Amino acid sequence: MRVGVIGTGYVGLVTGACLAAVGHRVRCMDNDALKIERLRRGVIPIHEPGLEDIVQRTSANGSLEFTADLAEVARGSEIIFITVGTPSRADGSPDLTAVRAVARGIGSHLDGSYRVIVNKSTVPVGSGNWVRMLVEEGARQLEGATVVGAPGVSTAHPVEPAFDVVSNPEFLREGSAVWDTFNPDRIVIGAECEQAVAVMRELYAHWIAPEPLGRALPLVVTDLASAEMIKYAANAFLATKISFVNEMANICERVGADVQQVAEAIGLDKRIGRAFLNAGAGWGGSCFPKDVSALVSTGREYGYECALLKATLSVNEAQKQSVVEKLQRELRILKGRTVAIWGLAFKPHTDDIRCAPALEVAEQLVALGCRVVAHDPVVPSERAREQLPEMQVAADPLAAAAQADALVVMTEWPLYSEIDLSVLRRRLRQPILIDGRNCLDAAAARAAGLTYIGVGRP
Repeated sequence: MRVGVIGTGYVGLVTGACLAAVGHRVRCMDNDALKIERLRRGVIPIHEPGLEDIVQRTSANGSLEFTADLAEVARGSEIIFITVGTPSRADGSPDLTAVRAVARGIGSHLDGSYRVIVNKSTVPVGSGNWVRMLVEEGARQLEGATVVGAPGVSTAHPVEPAFDVVSNPEFLREGSAVWDTFNPDRIVIGAECEQAVAVMRELYAHWIAPEPLGRALPLVVTDLASAEMIKYAANAFLATKISFVNEMANICERVGADVQQVAEAIGLDKRIGRAFLNAGAGWGGSCFPKDVSALVSTGREYGYECALLKATLSVNEAQKQSVVEKLQRELRILKGRTVAIWGLAFKPHTDDIRCAPALEVAEQLVALGCRVVAHDPVVPSERAREQLPEMQVAADPLAAAAQADALVVMTEWPLYSEIDLSVLRRRLRQPILIDGRNCLDAAAARAAGLTYIGVGRP
């Protein structure tokens, strides 16, 4: 099928490349001409395992193309994915500026051929109807961006576009997005007509047919509003699950219990499950903070206060602050101290630092008068310093720890668990190790002479 993808961020680029890999003809569009030129040369703007190989392979065989021309994508595609960003505003509601511009732009280039326009961006409930309205507005534009029906303007022979809007939320995890695309738990399609559902079934035939996966993947077909709600509900539940285990960790610290043993045992209950029960220094990234806040904003819009979700956000903010409090308990005075931070990305196997807890902790420490030296194996040092110019970035973990008064582990990169802790002890000025992800061996750390402080661990 001929597929257009508008937006080449994490979702758009992964979606486009993987659809091309299973045989579709895909054009990915972005209004950043420099980014498009780099993608044409096979230069990937994000760190995502497996993505570079797929992009280069599908580009070489012609099934994946890149363009900065929206008209080319709108006119040449049967299915058009909208995968642009929807960042949070100050009040927690999503900023839909990019979605608005894209929807109107698509409409302005449509002809009479039938298209399916797919909301892949995470958008509030009701956005399917809103996007339809915007596409229709765009379709009423004449050459020169003059709106049909405006005073003094001829309305003869307006183009009547034939299209449907579908919600097809993504459930990708950064750091394993390619794997998740090829091995999803389910595919959700929200639509109001059978024709659109049939087109989407054809698009996803590789996944929903028993072969080649050897199993029939669950295809969930709902109305538009329910599909939009499914995405928010999934992320809000996962964020709440993490905040819950962090709350348990805080109680464990006070009573002398071990949250890891608690999580293992309750995770054996099939009703609960072990996933997302890892206590730590809080969650971040581009999805959980944005989506939970957006759901709270939607509830408020309809006169409902989401008490549980607001508590989820509150616990997460306190969890990041607890790292600083632990440093204050150990070092007493933070002014003039050097603190090393291992890991800047919000999770391992990605270079995404959006809403990363590590950067928020670093910012607090700098404000308290600390010298902060950080390391991350994939986050570019320039990008890190753009976020916090006062922070220094070291080339390797031990260099970051050299003469530091304390070390804080904020991302569970496998590299860090392989470091000789006795060597680390000799590099540090003071033997204080705050393991914000419970990813290091506590017994080995103490045997090496380090003062080990985890999350929810005695």
